[in-house]
Amino acid sequence: MLQKHFPSKEYPADVCVIHHQDRTILLVGTAHISQESVSLVQEVIEQEQPDGVCIELDEKRYLALTEKKRWQSLDLKQIIKDKQLSTLMVNLLMASYQKKLGKQLGVQPGAELLAAAHYAGKQNIPITLCDRDVRITLRRAWQSTSLLKKGYLLLTLFSSVFDKTEISEEKLANLKQKDVLSELMGEMGEILPNIKTVLIDERDIYLSEKIKATKGNRLVAVVGAGHVVGIKKQLGVDNSGLLNGINTIPPVSKGWRMAGWSLPLLIIGAIITIGLQKGSADAGASLLYWILANSIPSAIGAMIALGHPLTILGALVAAPITSLTPVIGAGYVAAFIQVMMSPPLVKEFETVGNDMGTVYGWWQNKLLRIFLVFILTGLGSSLGSYIGGYEIIKNLIH
Repeated sequence: MLQKHFPSKEYPADVCVIHHQDRTILLVGTAHISQESVSLVQEVIEQEQPDGVCIELDEKRYLALTEKKRWQSLDLKQIIKDKQLSTLMVNLLMASYQKKLGKQLGVQPGAELLAAAHYAGKQNIPITLCDRDVRITLRRAWQSTSLLKKGYLLLTLFSSVFDKTEISEEKLANLKQKDVLSELMGEMGEILPNIKTVLIDERDIYLSEKIKATKGNRLVAVVGAGHVVGIKKQLGVDNSGLLNGINTIPPVSKGWRMAGWSLPLLIIGAIITIGLQKGSADAGASLLYWILANSIPSAIGAMIALGHPLTILGALVAAPITSLTPVIGAGYVAAFIQVMMSPPLVKEFETVGNDMGTVYGWWQNKLLRIFLVFILTGLGSSLGSYIGGYEIIKNLIH
């Protein structure tokens, strides 16, 4: 029996036919909140019956989309111990924004990726999850961004969650045009070049290498439209030697480690010097000022977040100590106590995406309140460190 042509028909411009060595790859560029993309993915897989289907998902995101009760395995205490609370928060912010747009269009975020897995499964076609672990992507993006641009990025994410702008399928279709996407990527590259490198360029390389490693001569690859141009370019390049490098979290440089210890050593040294030069009374007064300058703002932050009384007490006690070590911050200590004293309810995990979109929701939802405790306590402690440090150095000089 003769094998039918691959592809067997012409598709819209969103489907690119790529010939790589003796293989043919149908690269389907989608929007992650488009019903049209869901229908296109279904049509291509059912019509073409490929040897394999590659999907722009990693295992964590795939489980997040497929397991409706994934919150049952979410260990917040372990997340805090691993210092991954900020990563979880950024992940939820992005998911909330996509969910909001998807709700406006009547389609679940990532529905076309789930559709690819679903229809491949119905046809007994193997699937390959080709994306890099989302945690590695987020941490590499965070580490590659300067302190000032970290603030800009967080403000952008928060503003996107509260943005009430409506989006239509027509606008979405415009965003899928290659020239518009190129312009958007260019703008991102100018404002946050390191973020673009991690979120787009590195993943283009990773996705293309995983697609090439997938078995079969006739493949369908379902990816976001923003990756199409980059993947087409990288498929013809051997980047296998780069995979290990872009799939790891770079260690903190010696310079940053030294900088992290510089303030604590400076404060401790200044208090000791004040004691030697001016006596123990002045040293004690400086130490007391440091304790109060850190404790009070940190505790106020926990109070504003409506933290549990023991959380507020924990912030009060921990801030002066954690400020003298870069190993752990007051925000993590307070967040851990808050989890122990006021753990989120099941329904709050399920409604966190919607609650993020309202100011009231951040205080009403216990999971989001943990984030508020983490952020506001940490900010209070940071503010207190600089106030206390300034006063101690001034006392030393004079």
